[in-house]
Amino acid sequence: MTDTLALVPSGIDTYRQPIIYMHEDCHICRSEGFAAETRIRVDLRDRWIIATLNVVARGAWLAVEEAALSVSAWQALKAQAGDRAGFSHPEPPVSSSIIRAKVYGERLRRKDFAAIIRDTLDNRLSDLDLAAFITASAGDRLDDGETVALTREMQAAGETLDWSGQTVLDKHCVGGLPGNRTTPIVVAIVAAAGHLIPKTSSRAITSPAGTADTMEVMAPVALDAAALRKVVEAEGGCVVWGGGLNLSPADDHFIRIERPLDFDSVGQLVASVLSKKAAVGATDVLIDVPVGPTAKVRSAQAAAALGSRLSAVGQAIGLRVALHESDGTAPVGRGIGPALEAADVLAVLRRAPAAPTDLHERALDLAGRLLDLAPGASGKTGRARAEKMLDSGAAEAKFLAICAAQGGFREPGEAPRRTEMLASAAGYITAIDNRLIARIAKLAGAPRQQRAGVRLLVRVGERVEKSQPLYEIHAETTGELAYARAYAEAHVRALKLSEDTA
Repeated sequence: MTDTLALVPSGIDTYRQPIIYMHEDCHICRSEGFAAETRIRVDLRDRWIIATLNVVARGAWLAVEEAALSVSAWQALKAQAGDRAGFSHPEPPVSSSIIRAKVYGERLRRKDFAAIIRDTLDNRLSDLDLAAFITASAGDRLDDGETVALTREMQAAGETLDWSGQTVLDKHCVGGLPGNRTTPIVVAIVAAAGHLIPKTSSRAITSPAGTADTMEVMAPVALDAAALRKVVEAEGGCVVWGGGLNLSPADDHFIRIERPLDFDSVGQLVASVLSKKAAVGATDVLIDVPVGPTAKVRSAQAAAALGSRLSAVGQAIGLRVALHESDGTAPVGRGIGPALEAADVLAVLRRAPAAPTDLHERALDLAGRLLDLAPGASGKTGRARAEKMLDSGAAEAKFLAICAAQGGFREPGEAPRRTEMLASAAGYITAIDNRLIARIAKLAGAPRQQRAGVRLLVRVGERVEKSQPLYEIHAETTGELAYARAYAEAHVRALKLSEDTA
């Protein structure tokens, strides 16, 4: 009997969480006392990982003398068919006691955050450990000093891009507003104006589309750092997926835990945003904070508190941070979902008569503010310069050039199945619930299905008649379409009607 097992790929995608699968009759499980959820060190040649054990029952797909690895575990070990690995109990993570201290209200120092991040990246911490850390940091449980320390350590754990002292502009939206896809337009305008704007963006966490999802409809976004630099050096800007880069890598682990917990943490949010901005080499950052009753930031007071923390942490780590508070009471544009949002972006860039006015104006506002942040900007002329870049077609040309440099431009497609939701009565649209309309888009298949989502046919303030179409649901399959429609019918308050305009 040997103390190694043959490795096989399970083909199971567990995102960034390494998982190992062993047979319940495996001799190593018995001799080492391994059970389901045990943390196991796996050694292969000069590489090792720590993975969580899932036990496979008799008669299932795994042989007794085999151990299967999840996709991320297989890639991390660089395993090959026929490899045999050793298995042992890992040393207890140093940061477990630090997390326990935070749970009980102690203030953490920079070296404490460094230990947590190091153990996170080595996968020494279980999901329960990470959930405890996220929970202990939720709300406003990280003060300014702790947030600065966490931000610095998150940045230090990965690469930082160096642009040789040049001014590098960047922007970020706090989120919570469906369809608010200003980033591709802003990047095109700012790059067309001659500035550097290497924009890294995220995929959807709890929304129907992230900026990277929408951009991927039109061009490849999974670039590495070398490819990103090549695009930016050629065109001045890019819009790529940050998960393909080693920039603030611990953040992706934290996001994986935050997604199901759905916690809001000022400190975690600030550290997440600014560590990535610092890592991409930004010098001047504009933060868009939409405020509304169903947005992520619900009140002016909450926006002020978040803005104060962003400014303080930015100053501490050497970033010039400017804030832009925007209207977060309703979705932006017409489309909600990757392809539908991409169509809105292109309509604005192409100056189409039917382009969404709100998306057009928001993009110009943000691009103008960014241009005003650049050293040497004279007065408040940024908005006029941004408008010139857009109206002249320079922004459209720059966007297509960026897409070509990233791997080639593609036109968005349209979903094959659609259904209209009709007004049950006449009246004025007084509100659109961001969360409910986003939920409908997700049930239709977005963002996993790029062409799925919702297209709004009316806006707040407009009057509708009974049986007038309010919005379309787009889906790839009849099942997803029916599911989303059933939810929409049960939640007619997604669009609120009133006899009055107020």
